[in-house]
Amino acid sequence: MPRPLSHIRVLDLSRVLAGPWASQNLADLGAEVLKIERPGSGDDTRSWGPPFLKDKDGGETRESAYFLSVNRGKKSVTLDIAKPEGQRIARELAAKCDVLLENYKVGGLAKYGLAYEDLRRINPHIVYCSITGFGQSGPSAHRPGYDFIFQGMGGLMSITGERDGEPGGGPQKVGIAVTDVLAGMYASLAVTAAIAHRERTGVGQYIDLALFDAIVAFGANQILNYFTSGKIPGRYGNAHANVVPYEVFATADGHLILAVGNDGQFASFCKVAGLPELAADSRYATMPGRITNRAELIPLLREIFRQRPSGRWLTELEASNVPCGPINDYKEVFEDPQVRHRGLKIEIPHPAGVPCPSVASPMRFSGTPVEYELPPPFLGQHTREVLGDLLGMRHEELDRLAAMKII
Repeated sequence: MPRPLSHIRVLDLSRVLAGPWASQNLADLGAEVLKIERPGSGDDTRSWGPPFLKDKDGGETRESAYFLSVNRGKKSVTLDIAKPEGQRIARELAAKCDVLLENYKVGGLAKYGLAYEDLRRINPHIVYCSITGFGQSGPSAHRPGYDFIFQGMGGLMSITGERDGEPGGGPQKVGIAVTDVLAGMYASLAVTAAIAHRERTGVGQYIDLALFDAIVAFGANQILNYFTSGKIPGRYGNAHANVVPYEVFATADGHLILAVGNDGQFASFCKVAGLPELAADSRYATMPGRITNRAELIPLLREIFRQRPSGRWLTELEASNVPCGPINDYKEVFEDPQVRHRGLKIEIPHPAGVPCPSVASPMRFSGTPVEYELPPPFLGQHTREVLGDLLGMRHEELDRLAAMKII
């Protein structure tokens, strides 16, 4: 069954995380993704291990888990675009693609004749998406940047971590490269929107997507809190700026999350906790009251939570429809019955002769379901296939290019 983007071909010149995350999303939706990699070394993340995928004999391959996590569904084409003949081939491929995705430094592809203005002359319908640290314009446009830096610069670390003055207090980064993942999600959304526009108008366009912009936009309600009040948001640890109680509590044998989103849920919680008087107390009966009187309420709740084990709390709270949950490690995540039911762990046959584990796409379509036809590729696995099929190159020509290390 055709998938939503099965009519789309993507020339993917990106590497590491943000761009590959975007192109993997497009591949999941059916796009044919041609991943262009440096001959001999490939995407930087191929060597970002251990851990590496193990072959059928239990030995380590050179396929890092990092690379595997963001490159399923793609065809690997090795091509040296620093050489004139490699540039010519890249332009010929671009002429036959609907989308070009890249994350070079600002202006980095212009010296190879692969900038948007170069390619739109040979393919006016192309959707060209550039992912950079700070965007194509502005005083910081030419600066390099990494997720950790953007989490700090973009304000995320000012609201993440325990409160100053508390044990372990201070700025804290998120445990994944969230800036890159966000930028990749925005890029895949922007590309699909540009494709929809092109299908109505016949006109391609350029997309300028900055990691810095993505992480600032991620500020959501915290930024609007600042805009509307003038008060700079601070760190609340595992608590919430606008919802109380909404944080981690220590129990008799561990920890759990309580996430009370409205006054009715708070009343239900108080009943389970054996504290109905709190729900009737004017200081705590409403969300504004609980926010204002957080400093008095939370210590009371911490004391009561320590009196029962996590399992009992979770059972009783769930039975009363009070939002709560455990704090799982990833082993526990993939043992969860709901995760198993939803099939979030998948395995794709890999050319190393073993199943390659992966996390399923969360996008579930009733009519055009996501399919996982291709595993993350070996370096250059599809070079001859793609150049032969798309550009009509014969074996002799491909042998010559390989001897010159252009492919």
